[in-house]
This record gives sequence, C-alpha cells and structure tokens, in this order.
Amino acid sequence: MVDPVAASRLQFALTTIVHIVFPVVSMGLAPFLVYFTYKDLWGSDPVYGRLRRFWTKLFAVSFVAGTVTGLVLEFEFGTNWAAFSAFAGQLFGGPLAVEGMMAFFLEATFLGVFLFGRERVGRVGYFAATLLVAIGSWLSATWILDANSWMQTPQGYALVQRNGHQVVQLVDPVAAYLNPRFPWMFVHMQNAAVLSVALAIAGFAAFRIRRGTTDDTFWKTALKVAVVALLITAPLQVIQGDGYARHVYTSQPHKFAAMEAVYNTESYVPEYIFAFPTTPDGFLNPRTKDLFGLGIPGGASWLASGGNAHATIRGLDSFPEEPPPVALVFWSFRLMVALGFWFVLLAFWAGYRWRTGELYEDDLLHRALMVSAVLGFAAVETGWIVTEVGRQPWVIQGVMKTQNAVSSSLSAGEATFTLAGFVVGYAALLAIYVYVVYRIVQHGPPDETDGRGEGAAVGEAGAATTDGGER
Repeated sequence: MVDPVAASRLQFALTTIVHIVFPVVSMGLAPFLVYFTYKDLWGSDPVYGRLRRFWTKLFAVSFVAGTVTGLVLEFEFGTNWAAFSAFAGQLFGGPLAVEGMMAFFLEATFLGVFLFGRERVGRVGYFAATLLVAIGSWLSATWILDANSWMQTPQGYALVQRNGHQVVQLVDPVAAYLNPRFPWMFVHMQNAAVLSVALAIAGFAAFRIRRGTTDDTFWKTALKVAVVALLITAPLQVIQGDGYARHVYTSQPHKFAAMEAVYNTESYVPEYIFAFPTTPDGFLNPRTKDLFGLGIPGGASWLASGGNAHATIRGLDSFPEEPPPVALVFWSFRLMVALGFWFVLLAFWAGYRWRTGELYEDDLLHRALMVSAVLGFAAVETGWIVTEVGRQPWVIQGVMKTQNAVSSSLSAGEATFTLAGFVVGYAALLAIYVYVVYRIVQHGPPDETDGRGEGAAVGEAGAATTDGGER
C-alpha cells in the first residue's frame, strides 16, 4: 500500500498533468479562432472559413475533455485534500467558484452559438460569440491561476480560530487575488498556451505539406499564421521567463536554489542551459560539480540578481525546512529552458525561410516542426513541475505543509486503490484524445463547397474517428 500523502500527491499530479493539456489547447486556440473567424466573416479568402471550421473541431473536443478532467480535479479537494479545503476554503474556494459560475458558463453558453450558429446569427453576433468563447477560456485560466498564485505568494489573509481549528480568513481581497505571483504566472501560462498551439499547428501543417496533399493552400496558410505566432510568443516567453525567474528568487528563494541545484550558499553560480551528469548518481543528486554541459559562468547569479554575475545565491542548507526533490526540479527546469531557446531558434529559422521564399521547400525545417509539434506541451508540463514540486514541502508557501493538507480519514488502501484507478482511466482518456486528434488531422480540412450548418464542425470530428479518413 502507498502512503496516503504520497498517493494523494501522485494522484493529483497525474490528473493535473493530463488535464492541463486540454485547457492549453483551448486557451491557445482561442486567439487563432478569433482571427480565423474575423477573416472568414469580413475577408474574401474562403480558406479562412475552412481554417475556422477545422480548428473548431479540436477546440470542441478539447473543451469536452477539459471539462470532464477539471471536474475530477475539484472533487479531489474533498476526497483527498479535505484538510486543505477546510483550512483555506474561504480564500481558495472563491476563485474556483467564480471560475465555474462566470468563466465556464460564459464559455459553454456561447460555445453553442460558435459551433452551431454560423448560419443562424448575423456576422456581428457570430463574431461576438467567438470573442466571448475566447474570453471565457482565458477567464477560466485567470481564476485558476489566481488561486494557485496565492498558494505561492500568500497575502491578504489572517489565521483565525474557528470551531477549535485554525483556518485562513480573507481580510484583503485585493491583496490576496492580486498577489505578487499572479501577473507573472498569468502572462507566462497564457503565452505558453498560444506558443504550444502554434507549434502544433506548424507541425501538423509541415506534416501535410511534406506529404504533398491537395490542400496545399489550407496548410500553407496555417503554417504562415503559426510562424507569425511563433515569432511573437517564443521570444516573449524567454524574455518574460527571465523576469519570472528573478521574481521566484526574491519570493521563493528555496525553490530557486532547487532550480539551480545550489546546496551551499555561494556566489558566481553558473547557469547550465544544457547539462548532463558525469556520474549515474548525478541524475538524482545534480550538484554542479557532477555536471558536464553548456554553462554560463555566473549566469545563475546574474539571473537571480538582475545583472550581477557575482551575486550570492542562498543554498538549500540554509533553509529550516527540508528541500524539495531537487533532481526533479533541477532537470525539469533545464528541460523547460532548453525547449524555450529551441522554440526561439525554430521561430527565427522558419521566419528566415519565409523571407527567402523557401518556407514550403525546406524539408529539414519541416521535420523539425513535426518533431516540435508536441514539445510546447512538454515545456508546459515541466514548467508546472517546477512550480508545484519546487514549492514543497509547502502546499501554501510558509503557511501549510503538504503532509498536513491530506484528508485525515483517507486510508492507505483507499488512496492506493484510487491512484491505480486514475492511472488506468486517465491513460485511456489521454490515448482516446490523441487518437481523435490524429484522425481529425488525418481526415483533413473541410471542402470549400461544404455549405452545411456549423453543426458539421462537430459531426465531422466524430466522422473522422469512424470512417478511416474517407468521405
């Protein structure tokens, strides 16, 4: 049997890792769909109507999958994390409730118009519905990130006694919900979502262009739009991430020390963009002296201080609490940073090939785009590992430890049984989702002459999973 704390942490991590894929697709696709809809309604090129209908299928499938997995996450606050809910429910529950009552209902309501109303409402009404669906998807992220950012940098609260138990009481909503971490986390997450979807669109388009399909105009337009998005979001992610890391150093220095594997307080700490352990033990104990890689002398100190390569970084041994799992945080951060620089290189590579007129002929670029189609989601996953695991042993930074947040009545048997069930269920759900997306892409875009109602956008998604790609 697995310890209830460990099992609950693994179960929540699993559900989050799987769930986050779906809102990233929805949030990342939202601005693309707004653009495609605008060009379809007020432009003269019919390819944008096809682009809108095609990517709407993936948005709809992701919305449904995200809703199902998101509801399960919220149930876990009662089943596995009841102690946390009782302690911080007044403050943590507010954003979740608002997300459900405002953002989710806004998105779900107008999603019906977006999917089925193209021929039933005017152009202005349809574009407004599209815009509200996009706003709803981003508002959902706003409240979820607001709640999580408070756990990273809690403020605007007081600890009070209620019914013999100490709980969190909200005393300053503005300070709590506009906490220092929120703007950093929101910009980083939303930009990552758009970047991830742009990589996926570029990868799908490169795949179809290499195959020489008859839908060249569709996929070439999709590739150009994706490259423009990459040229904006990839550099922004690196630049904003630099400031974000500095904020982490000032607000959560123990997390930053784990990110850089600084065990003892020292100065002129190198920043290893690419690192490899020189011994097998280096995987689990990544001390700088046991690494071989591309390191920038004083880079970590420069990153932490904002320009001083000789700045001192506080080591993990100087903190009273036990350190987080350093290896997991360190390697996740390395992978996220490496992917970030790769995306910048990929974006400028594609932009250069576009400028020279070889965007559609560069086979090596197409292969790189295909391989990178899912790497944006990998970067998101590793980023969340750094965010959540790096905060340990705290579930609320400096306020409540994770071991005290698990439901007291949860037995090892119950925790182990549900963990096993979640592994099987969520693996199956993710596999089905990947299969449906694959069949949608394999099926290809709708015809220009497809004049059926917008319900076809959903119908085609189902057809793509049953007709072997033939219409």
